[in-house]
Amino acid sequence: MLGLMAKKIGMTQVFDEVGNMLPVTVLRIDPNVVVAKKNEEKDGYAAVVLGVDDKKKNLVTKPYAGQFPQNIAPKKYLKEFRDFEKEVAVGDSLGVEVFDRIRYVDVIGVSKGKGFQGVMKRWGFAGGRHTHGSKFHREPGSTGQSTYPGRTFKNVKLPGRMGHERVTVLSLRVVRVDTEKQLLMVHGTVPGINKGLVVVRAAVKKS
Repeated sequence: MLGLMAKKIGMTQVFDEVGNMLPVTVLRIDPNVVVAKKNEEKDGYAAVVLGVDDKKKNLVTKPYAGQFPQNIAPKKYLKEFRDFEKEVAVGDSLGVEVFDRIRYVDVIGVSKGKGFQGVMKRWGFAGGRHTHGSKFHREPGSTGQSTYPGRTFKNVKLPGRMGHERVTVLSLRVVRVDTEKQLLMVHGTVPGINKGLVVVRAAVKKS
């Protein structure tokens, strides 16, 4: 799987060759340093471990620093990519040029947290009548039974915490690759907050 870690910068708009305006999400790819390589003989599978963002020295413990070679500073974020489709060596720095010939990508991130929400916002319930005297507007309605078994079943759509979940958005079209500024612009929405970390990989359902 060919992929890198990136940061969601925000949204903007660009024009294509025909002159159509496209809304795009901008992803900045900081240097992804190859921290380690795993092979089938020793580990049972082939993978590449990438790291981004140097960690402050006073926050690095000896056990955590032990997984990094001497010439690589300890990184804040680590991600393992199995079956990496590019030949790399420990210490190499990868950038946006990895996606030069990629037309579609998948983006994995953590969605925005929205706190405790009711059924209308969380599940899209229509709610009750808004007329005077209805007494039923935004409530979830009946959830159990008065007779056997007299309880609420699992997986019933009820109020609760919404958001802050791992989300994968498939097949986003790559609109522009800026190798000078290390920016990747994709057509579509990307999960997470601005400056949040996401994983960008070559699309598994489109090429």
